[in-house]
Amino acid sequence: MSTPSPNPAPTPAAPTAAAQAGASKSVFSFKDFVIKFGLLIILAIMVIVFWRLEPAFANARNMFSILQAVSVTALLALGVTVTLAIAGFDLSIGSTAAMSLMASSYVMVILNQGTFLAVVVCLLLGAFIGFLNGVLIVKGRIPDLLATLGMMFLLLGLQLIPTGGRSIAKGMTLSDGSAATGTFTDAFLALGRYRLFDLIPLPVIIMLVAAIILWVFMERSRYGRVLYAIGGNEKATRLAGAPVERYKIAAYMISGLFASIGGILLAARVGRGDVTSGSSLLLDSVAAALIGYAVLGAKKPNVFGTAIGALFVGTLLNGLTMLNAPYYAQDFVKGLVLVFALLFTFGFASSQRR
Repeated sequence: MSTPSPNPAPTPAAPTAAAQAGASKSVFSFKDFVIKFGLLIILAIMVIVFWRLEPAFANARNMFSILQAVSVTALLALGVTVTLAIAGFDLSIGSTAAMSLMASSYVMVILNQGTFLAVVVCLLLGAFIGFLNGVLIVKGRIPDLLATLGMMFLLLGLQLIPTGGRSIAKGMTLSDGSAATGTFTDAFLALGRYRLFDLIPLPVIIMLVAAIILWVFMERSRYGRVLYAIGGNEKATRLAGAPVERYKIAAYMISGLFASIGGILLAARVGRGDVTSGSSLLLDSVAAALIGYAVLGAKKPNVFGTAIGALFVGTLLNGLTMLNAPYYAQDFVKGLVLVFALLFTFGFASSQRR
């Protein structure tokens, strides 16, 4: 009579792939935390340090002055973000803003026209410049950097031709020897100088509204997703049936439109058509857009990150100015921060993937 063999001892079940994935998600990774929140933590530390070194830095009026200072840069950077989303780049935004500044001044001071016409002319001009950029890139097959670089130089010269290279101001002497009779209207100047509740600058409100609209467009609409798809794989997006060329032209038109709004606000703030006002806008706005890659570990152009990047640059420059840092040190620190942010985005993230 054979005896029944004992039941084999149960073996522990092998962990499933889902259980392994769940376990890996629950493990805290310091590197992930640094990549995601590092820039925001640095921004908070920077504010605290500037506040401790200069107590006036943290008062409400100075905080809103920082926001007012970065509003123009942020608007230009938001436009750059749209072109970066399609894997393009717009080097002409600074010149477009300067052109808008000079055009609005020319319409009001020399042509003696009102606020509405000046604003409409600038917006149409910005959209048209963006359209030309898009056509040069899409139809002319010119690389985006070269096309927008050529447009940048073209605009730098073009904006100075009507006034012979001179700034535009109330009562300026015209080429025929007469004096300009026009002036900046109060409504136009209010676009750059009015403060809601005597505290919140109107340019800050305009910038926030523009950022929210663009965020909804890029992150929550089909059109924004198509723009990101073009930047990820243009050929696949075209094979999927999307009119890629139209989207790319539209992206540069949006960039030009945002740059023209920035130029209008700048003209309204300074109250004159200063030929040198837009000289630093390009570098600051590009830096803000690229720093935005590192915000919340996005690793891609995004509206929220760009707004934080602009705030980061503005806070840094304002703090250094209040500490009486020399101007050349400001450029050095700004470049250092940009390199550091890019290291966060691409260096740490790449090593993580390996």
